[in-house]
Amino acid sequence: LCAQAMGRAAKSARTVVIAGVPDGLLHDEVMADILVIHFQKSKNSGGDVEEVQYPTRNKGVAYITFEDQEVVESVLKKDEHRLEDRRLSGYYLLKVSRYCEHVFSSVTSLLNMSIFKDQFNLEDLVQEIKKKSTALSFGPLQPNGLLAVEGPFPAIRSLKDFLLLKAKSVSKEDRREESKAHQRPRRRLQQHRVTTQTSHFVHDADGVKQTVVLDTDVYHYMKHFCAGTLLANDDVVISDVTDGDTTTVCIEGAGSRSGAGQVLRAKEKIEKQSAELYHTLRKERIRFGEGGRVVKERYKWACSRVKPRYPRVLITPYDTHIDVIGSPSEIFEFTKEV
Repeated sequence: LCAQAMGRAAKSARTVVIAGVPDGLLHDEVMADILVIHFQKSKNSGGDVEEVQYPTRNKGVAYITFEDQEVVESVLKKDEHRLEDRRLSGYYLLKVSRYCEHVFSSVTSLLNMSIFKDQFNLEDLVQEIKKKSTALSFGPLQPNGLLAVEGPFPAIRSLKDFLLLKAKSVSKEDRREESKAHQRPRRRLQQHRVTTQTSHFVHDADGVKQTVVLDTDVYHYMKHFCAGTLLANDDVVISDVTDGDTTTVCIEGAGSRSGAGQVLRAKEKIEKQSAELYHTLRKERIRFGEGGRVVKERYKWACSRVKPRYPRVLITPYDTHIDVIGSPSEIFEFTKEV
């Protein structure tokens, strides 16, 4: 399970999103073949393609996975991708962007690795994590066992799963040693320490209160378009605290009759919805540049004029830019019109 999770994170780093694929002109298999040919050509800054996904759930969108992660960088740097083939009547401009793990803002976590010091050499454990988590950046391991990690939120979530498996293996080993050495009181304390500190890492709490940490952009999208998922009722109360790139959602029982089951079901519903959005949403940033207030107002006006044609696109204005969040095909067309 751990190897699969880390493999998915590594694969996502070698994957790009292609928007603007002409839809309905040719058979899907033929269009997929044309895309592979385009992105394998050196003149298009391409390389060996491991996999192509087309069609996808989003109209006019494909996913290309390269064998070498360096090809992703060269493909992204190319100014213009013109899809041309004798089987097409003309050329089509493609929009190429990173896969979703690298589209949303990176987040930073501070891990307490000291909980593993009795079972593992921490330096070796950190090296193992680095090899499996190529999408993440790591700070130095501190003498007290703290380790700073920065990167895409899904990659950090995969790292969490890896550490949970490590913690569970430690707990099983403890129980085997308890049986052999008959040292139940001491081992129980050690096992409790491992389990408790791991639960802090995943931000969960036992009983009638649970917390979920989400990417702030995804959370805002959920509030606008999936309000039912975050809607409080007679059983649970949902609150949130935003801290930059992350938002912590707290789910609590609404009264004495509320049990852990209702709270847990609400948490699982939010986690399922956020996971689906992570795999379907993309974000584009429209920068104002040096034009000042006049340019800023023109961009905002343009967005308001185009928005009615794209009801599922979320627009978030800031002082220096506008973030556009939605499906790859929609934000590609939206930003082009703006």
